[in-house]
Amino acid sequence: MRLKNFTLVFGSQIFKAFSDESRVRILYLLNHFPELCISDLEHILGFTQTKTSRHLTYLKNSGLVGSRKQDQWVFYQIKEEVKDFVSQIFRYLDKDPNLLNDLNIFQVLESNRELAIHKIHGRHLIA
Repeated sequence: MRLKNFTLVFGSQIFKAFSDESRVRILYLLNHFPELCISDLEHILGFTQTKTSRHLTYLKNSGLVGSRKQDQWVFYQIKEEVKDFVSQIFRYLDKDPNLLNDLNIFQVLESNRELAIHKIHGRHLIA
């Protein structure tokens, strides 16, 4: 289900969510990747767990972000019904150096994660 229109109250919540640079950075990353856990966001953004959790709670309460729990991990994603709207906003910010830097950090972390996975699997194959 996609959002086709919204009320003044919901619109105000969305724009308040976008009024903070930290929340914009979180939303930008969630807009580019299907879902991220809090530890990914902490590492990429250099935030504490408390700061990251506070902003994610705000984004959840504003109706922009949803979550799912898997074991001890909680994964966050932009809600499907607002994804088009959020993507439209980020079309205007796609060349921002700070946001692009966050994407680069994610890519480095992701490549390191892939290397670690290969090392783990390689050890099990040898043993």
